[in-house]
Amino acid sequence: QVQLVESGGGLVQAGGSLKLSCTGSGGSIFRINNFGWYREAPGKQRELVAAVIGGGRVTYSDSVKGRFTFSRDNSKNTMYLQMNSLKPEDTAVYYCKAVEDGGVGYIERWGQGTHVTVSS
Repeated sequence: QVQLVESGGGLVQAGGSLKLSCTGSGGSIFRINNFGWYREAPGKQRELVAAVIGGGRVTYSDSVKGRFTFSRDNSKNTMYLQMNSLKPEDTAVYYCKAVEDGGVGYIERWGQGTHVTVSS
């Protein structure tokens, strides 16, 4: 079973940067083209931030385009989210997700989440 562990969250001032990491174990997190970063702000639904879904391109939320960059290191079974020019509205719990083949269907795997707080 694939397991994901995020790290890198924290408190940062507006305009600052953070880099999140998500490391997988128990199998490759990139085997199926459905992996990436999502976030859940207080009182809001979880939303896509940056992800690869189906094809090879990274899809970014309009709200983070030009500020956030997704990257991956296959050798480390790790994906990253570089977040620059952070805004208070980026405050959320950030989750990474991967999908594995469960034999009878695909199963989504989520990390435990890492908190990002951006102060104004």
